Amino acid sequence: MAVPPGRREAKSTPSSASKFLGWLYRIWIALSRPLFAVLLALIVGGIFIMATTSGTFDDRLSTVLSGYQYLFQGSFGDPQSLSYTLVRVGPLILTGLSVAIAYRAGLFNIGAAGQLAVGAMTAGIIAYTFPTLPGIVLVPLMLLGSIVAGGIWGGIVGLLKAWRGAHEVVTTIMLNWIAFYVTDYLISGPYKAPHQATQTPSLPTQAQLPFLATTYNNTLGQFLPQITNPEQYLTDVGLLIALVVLIFYWFLTSRTAFGYEIRVIGQNPRAAQYAGIRTRRNMFLVMALSGAFSGLAGAIHLMGQPPYQLFGSTFAIDPTGFDAIGVSLLGRTTGVGILLSALLFGGLRQGGTTMQLFAKIPGDMVYVIQALVLFSIASEFLPALTRAFRRRSRRAAVPAIEVPLAGPIVGNPLIVIENDSLHEVEPGASDAVATKHKGVPVESVHSEERPSNPIEEGR
Repeated sequence: MAVPPGRREAKSTPSSASKFLGWLYRIWIALSRPLFAVLLALIVGGIFIMATTSGTFDDRLSTVLSGYQYLFQGSFGDPQSLSYTLVRVGPLILTGLSVAIAYRAGLFNIGAAGQLAVGAMTAGIIAYTFPTLPGIVLVPLMLLGSIVAGGIWGGIVGLLKAWRGAHEVVTTIMLNWIAFYVTDYLISGPYKAPHQATQTPSLPTQAQLPFLATTYNNTLGQFLPQITNPEQYLTDVGLLIALVVLIFYWFLTSRTAFGYEIRVIGQNPRAAQYAGIRTRRNMFLVMALSGAFSGLAGAIHLMGQPPYQLFGSTFAIDPTGFDAIGVSLLGRTTGVGILLSALLFGGLRQGGTTMQLFAKIPGDMVYVIQALVLFSIASEFLPALTRAFRRRSRRAAVPAIEVPLAGPIVGNPLIVIENDSLHEVEPGASDAVATKHKGVPVESVHSEERPSNPIEEGR
């Protein structure tokens, strides 16, 4: 429609209510799959517990409910339990980011465990080599060294992928075991503590990260109420470092050209190369950054918790690097999602001991729940159910069609077509019977002329 000079059409601006509803819808789309996966895992896990528990149905159900109750109490039930959970959350956030940024570029980093081991070993070597440096110099040097070492370990994977086409899953698995064996040799050899079996000496005092509760009492606690017995809350400053890196990850992936390029590479590498994006360089940088995140996780894991030592053969059985895969996939590689997923996985790990101790349920049930969460995410149960429900709803919404049969048949019966099935209506049937299948009355079919095809009318 032509607009007279001097007049402009007013732009339709969405109201605040519609903006709020749109925001709620986006939140629901982001959280529906993870919430469904967790709920399904808890339900199936409860069925497993009931199947392996003796007693009546009520006794088995009571065992399931008490087990989940102790699982929650052991992870989030009180401030002390929450602090133990947050100890696990920091490394999970960083290793989850390691897997997530590689996954955005279409790469599957299974080497977070090896990169964590290399980062922790490098931080320990720096502390044992320069034990007299002040903490203000030694701590940043250890963190930076772990970042560089993890970046180099991940960069090897990116280099092999970009220039030789080696699959990152194979190379990361192989590099994991190389890292495990090399760190075991260093722990039991050059850096072994005197008169000890397979462990290193404790870190110097100035190389240890302080606890959050103690830091709060020494800073904000001078003006605000202090925390009583701060030594019982083991959450260290490494959690704050992980949150800062989480914000950096969000900014890098959402607000920079590099983040846009790796998303394009992950969705279609050929289209990215055709658009002028340097795919090989970005693959190398992504894997190097991925390794840097995991290397930093190893450093804060060593520097933040007692006894501040490295033990032989522990990196191979440490679940943090492999839990990172579940944290990343459940969080859908988003910053907020990874934070919530790390809280869930850290809570499951921490609360499993309490559940086993008081509810007499094996702690391995935690691994079953984590596996079910990953299985639900990988199988995409919720999208499949949603598509099936929509197809069924559209099929039910199709109106029934009544077709009078022409020919020598006496009585001219009606055939009602509804939901891909045929229903025959007798000639003497009433209008109520004819309209039972969502059709039009019998008289309307015989008296009114059928409308012509709108496409033919247009011709």
